Amino acid sequence: MTAEDHTDKGSQRPQITILGVGNILLGDEGVGVRVVERLDRQYQFPDNVQILDGGVLGIRLMGVIGSTDILIVVDAVKNQQPPGTLYRLADEEVPRRVLAKQSMHQLDLPEVLALCSAIDKNPRTVVVGVEPEDITSMNVELTPTIAAKVDELVGMVLIELDRLGIAYTTNVSL
Repeated sequence: MTAEDHTDKGSQRPQITILGVGNILLGDEGVGVRVVERLDRQYQFPDNVQILDGGVLGIRLMGVIGSTDILIVVDAVKNQQPPGTLYRLADEEVPRRVLAKQSMHQLDLPEVLALCSAIDKNPRTVVVGVEPEDITSMNVELTPTIAAKVDELVGMVLIELDRLGIAYTTNVSL
């Protein structure tokens, strides 16, 4: 399946949003934001790919989510597995896992996805995530376990773009 398979009728190319969510003040809870920061720093993407730090904006993300065709969410995912376990959730897996509301920003994210769906603005959504080790301590750093997974999470996002046929380049200044 390519990005063209998800294009709205009136546009040439689909709008793709890579959305990192989480609270960077709570350790591993901020892993999604850290991953999109790295993506933004290390790669160049075409104009139809938007990299966004969604932080804990929740319901305020409705406009962004509603205007995208393909949404790749990067997040900490609590699923009672060992810390550092990587996840890819797609299609019917997303609502079940996201509706578990296991972190502060998720109090709004499920509602945003539901509201977008109610107005027929529901993008194809994939969640790329990792089982956190500590999301309760006030700490702006990721735990070593989760920090060691950031490159793999970046790679997982790039694989999603590869699946969609999206070309990107590495920043040469690094």
